[in-house]
Amino acid sequence: MELGLAGRRALVTGAGKGIGRSTVQALHAAGAQVVAVSRTQADLDSLVRECPGINTVCVDLGDWEATEQALHGVGPVDLLVNNAAVAVLQPFLEITKEACDVSFDVNLRAVIQVSQIMAKSLIARGAPGAIVNVSSQASQRALANHGVYCSTKGAMDMLTKVMALELGPHKIRVNAVNPTVVMTPMGQANWSDPQKARAMLDRIPLGRFAEVGHVVDSILFLLSDRSGMITGSTLPVDGGFLAT
Repeated sequence: MELGLAGRRALVTGAGKGIGRSTVQALHAAGAQVVAVSRTQADLDSLVRECPGINTVCVDLGDWEATEQALHGVGPVDLLVNNAAVAVLQPFLEITKEACDVSFDVNLRAVIQVSQIMAKSLIARGAPGAIVNVSSQASQRALANHGVYCSTKGAMDMLTKVMALELGPHKIRVNAVNPTVVMTPMGQANWSDPQKARAMLDRIPLGRFAEVGHVVDSILFLLSDRSGMITGSTLPVDGGFLAT
């Protein structure tokens, strides 16, 4: 299916690893002009070698002032993928202020800030656009030791709907993808215990975790005009987990 992404300009956060990195690679292969955002310069350097011609921004999205300054001059963007996230797993009775601060700063507040910057530019230009927020099945199901993470992703789902409501009149679509466990470095770190993984797999009708490509394909579809009548949705990429 031709998605018509060639020539569009896209910004991807959390672009250094995992889903974000693969999204940059797929957009680049589709002919899009990509701005890759990561807090790790070495990851951006290697990504440029793999995808010559992309632009990069190295910034910690948990820092509001630094993010504002870093993204101020990136130029017009048509498409945005809010993928950057952290997963600090703690039992509820042991949740710390630090875990709350870093998780909400990156997983939610940065989504608001980056989306504001991009949406204001689109509106000023009178241009249509599309935003995809990378959420999680954890936004809709309680998982042990995921109190803060589940909360940030639940908030992201509702933020997605409010953004779609308010930005729709400006021809800006906003959707979320909600993957199950994906075997990225973060996924491997949190789900490498076979007993823990088996308990999750037993709840997934298809009986397997997601591959990065499953999520990237969904992101690209929601960015494209092929999904031109879809906004405010949360798309499970979960093998049926949320259906059980």
